[in-house]
Amino acid sequence: MSAEPRINDRIRVPEVRLVGPSGEQVGIVPLAKALELAQEYDLDLVEVAATARPPVCKLMDYGKFKYESAMKAREARKNQAHTVIKEMKLRPKIDPHDYDTKKGHVVRFLKQGDKVKITIMFRGREQSRPELGYRLLQRLAEDVQELGFVESNPKQDGRNMIMVLGPHKKKTEAMAEAREAQAARKAERQGVPHLDQSPDASVEEPAEEPAEA
Repeated sequence: MSAEPRINDRIRVPEVRLVGPSGEQVGIVPLAKALELAQEYDLDLVEVAATARPPVCKLMDYGKFKYESAMKAREARKNQAHTVIKEMKLRPKIDPHDYDTKKGHVVRFLKQGDKVKITIMFRGREQSRPELGYRLLQRLAEDVQELGFVESNPKQDGRNMIMVLGPHKKKTEAMAEAREAQAARKAERQGVPHLDQSPDASVEEPAEEPAEA
C-alpha cells in the first residue's frame, strides 16, 4: 500500500473536517465545498488524518510540502551520527611501547565519539592470572578518563577479558569539531589573512615637506 496521503479527487468521503492554509479550523464541510475552496486558493486538498471521523483534510501546496519534507529528511540523515564500536586487543604482558601505541588508538577513537571494546587475550598459563588483565584494563581506563568512561566493567569471556569504554563526547559533537578543525586547516593552507593583515588596510603616507623657496 502507498504511504502517500489521498489528495483532491482521490478523497472518497461525503464530508471532511477542513483545516485552512494557515492552520485555522474551518469545520466540517461537504467534500464538494472543500474541493471548491482548494480551487479558489489554488491549493490541494490533502487528507492528513484518514482514520478520523470525518477525515481531517488540509488546504496546502502539496508539491511544495513534499519537497520541503524530502529536504528535511535528507538533512536529518546527513546529520545523523551512528556510534561505532571499535575494538582493541591487548596481551596481559604487553610491553610499554606497544601499550602506548594501543592507548593512542583508544584515545583517537574516543575523541571521534566512538565506543571502544578492549579485549585482553590470555594464552597458556596466563589464563591462571586474570588479575593481570584486570589491572591492565584499570590502568587503561584511568589513562583515558578525561575522554571516556567505563561503560561495561571488565568481565571474563572464555579465554578473554572484555571491557567497554564509552566517550564523554557525543558523536555529533565530535563530528562538528572535526569539520571545524578541517575548515580551519583549509583556511590556513589557503593563506587567509588575519584582520590586521587585510590587503585593504591603508598605510599612512608621510607628510610632504614644503619646497624651499
